[in-house]
Amino acid sequence: MSFFDNLFGRKEVIKHQPEIVFGRYSDSYKTEKEYDAWDKALSFFEEENYLDSYRQFFIYLNDEQQGNVLWKENKGALHFKFFQGSELIEGVANQSTLKAKAKIANAGKLNIGLMRKLLERNFELKYCRFGIDEQNGIYLLFNSYSVDASPYKLYFGLKELATTADKLDDLLLDEFKGLKPDHQEIITPLNDNEKQLKYHFIKEQLTQTIEEAENGKLDATQYPAGIGFLLLATVYKLDFLIKPEGFMMETLERAHRFYYANTSDSPIEKNHDLLKEMASLQTRSKEDFFKEMYRTKSTFGITPSASFSQIKTIIDTHISQMDWYEEEGYDKIALSIPQFIVGHCLFNFAVPLPIKDLFILFYRVTEHPFFDKLGFEPPLVVEEDGKFGIDKGEIKDLLNTIRKRYQDTYPRFHPSISAIEFKKMTRFARSFLIMVRNLDLTKK
Repeated sequence: MSFFDNLFGRKEVIKHQPEIVFGRYSDSYKTEKEYDAWDKALSFFEEENYLDSYRQFFIYLNDEQQGNVLWKENKGALHFKFFQGSELIEGVANQSTLKAKAKIANAGKLNIGLMRKLLERNFELKYCRFGIDEQNGIYLLFNSYSVDASPYKLYFGLKELATTADKLDDLLLDEFKGLKPDHQEIITPLNDNEKQLKYHFIKEQLTQTIEEAENGKLDATQYPAGIGFLLLATVYKLDFLIKPEGFMMETLERAHRFYYANTSDSPIEKNHDLLKEMASLQTRSKEDFFKEMYRTKSTFGITPSASFSQIKTIIDTHISQMDWYEEEGYDKIALSIPQFIVGHCLFNFAVPLPIKDLFILFYRVTEHPFFDKLGFEPPLVVEEDGKFGIDKGEIKDLLNTIRKRYQDTYPRFHPSISAIEFKKMTRFARSFLIMVRNLDLTKK
């Protein structure tokens, strides 16, 4: 019996998977019931039956798995509330009007810097505006006459209200220390162990990536594209696996925007900007990271849906670029390219659910120490005494589980273990994505 046979004996293992959510919420995965409610909301609106239109609209928004939208009727009006991250949005609608608001923070004392920031943000909004009450509570507001409140306008107006308020509250609290939060009863902090593990993963990834970019074997001046893959792969990985809020989320988004901005900056300059953003995260305190680690409910997603053909195009565009780096012995850069592909897809799009599950499995192998520490069982990779092994049998079982999960919707979806290589991590990563690229996601 070989070393790897001993290493991965096919024993019966009790498989416990912790309840950890990866990636940002998406409202792209609607059910038939919800799509039917949308059609009814449109019909009722055309008939000027606005209350019934609102009722169906809230059914469309509600995700029954998390119960993110609540409403009740009282004296001819619908009183509603829904959740978006750390924000609670409340409102009332009747036959004439709809009004909604989100409280962002409490300001003990207003100052010029804060007021200027809110005024600048006002100009960026299409549907909403800021308001301040008599107690210096800061709100974001959305109002509409019912005759103008089509489901389309409601969707985009309430989405702007919810997503802007959710992002802005943590950013303002971080910038203006005199502000007090107003969402403690909405969020659920992560347990201390999960916080610690995520914090150490963040610091480890940033340290290793910066060290490799600045002092690794690859000449950063001669091969800036390879360094760019390495940096962006880490940006996307941290966004998906940590699911950050506030300052860290904004920093990762800004890094992405800077790199893809249509400017005259060279790839070397763009890499320098990415390293600056990473350094700003690396120097943050544990306490600052911890205060942005919590669970929430959400109603609106911020990423558009992507078709499977788009995912295949991204794989086809980039996967072969890893070959030269692997052949020349730059394995860390080579591995970062398939990680970039997976991260880029998950950061920019709501990918089809079967593909999302496969991408999580990809990360579970390529970032196995992190998943093992989080409590995912059994371990999929073992590195011992200089020998490396990926549990082929367990990967096969997990692929089969994912296939069964979606076979009613995608009867031709058959992820194949035979297409995957297991000798080294770079070979696994490349062949895994080629296997994904060759799948058939034709619906019934």
